[in-house]
Amino acid sequence: MESTTFTVAGMTCAGCASSVRAELTVIPGVVDVGIDLSKGTVTIDSAEPVDSLAVRVAVEEAGYQLAG
Repeated sequence: MESTTFTVAGMTCAGCASSVRAELTVIPGVVDVGIDLSKGTVTIDSAEPVDSLAVRVAVEEAGYQLAG
């Protein structure tokens, strides 16, 4: 099991988190998505290493951007 954390800019409420989670869970291999709104982070648990480009595209599809 892999666990990877990303910082998402502009994610500030439960609705934001729900949108981001919905987009990330469709990435192949993603098992769970944890979101910490106070830190603005998303932690993805996956069966295999997750493609950072796929994460970027999913986050942008939800209307946000990866920070950094």
